[in-house]
Amino acid sequence: MAKAEGKRKDTGGVVVFGSGTNFNGFLRFKETLCIQGKFKGTIEATGALIVDKGAVVEADRISVSSLTVYGTVIGMVHAMDKVDLMAGAEIRGDVHAARLRIADGVLFEGQCRMIHAEKDVEIFSRSTDEIKSELQRTNV
Repeated sequence: MAKAEGKRKDTGGVVVFGSGTNFNGFLRFKETLCIQGKFKGTIEATGALIVDKGAVVEADRISVSSLTVYGTVIGMVHAMDKVDLMAGAEIRGDVHAARLRIADGVLFEGQCRMIHAEKDVEIFSRSTDEIKSELQRTNV
């Protein structure tokens, strides 16, 4: 039994819907969910969502803290923090996010609307000396 426990891989709180999973309905979760199979329905979560390579998510609405897409997403996306579209990803639908990153080789059909992030950090309108002195104060 000790050998089995030693070899068990810690997923770090990530729930995985495997490649053989085909789920229809309503998803709500608080941690991180990785979909490797197929999903159709609605996703409302405070956690992060990962759509793995080969996975297909068809949703009327996806509302998550962050979304990382390697596979295919069809539907409207609302991410409180960020959306990362990785190489080879396909997304068909509007995206609302505080931050958006699109890699080369992504198919994106839709509109993007940048939403207000909870905490703005504006570094380009401030002098370097001002930023350095602020960092020195916070590190003391």
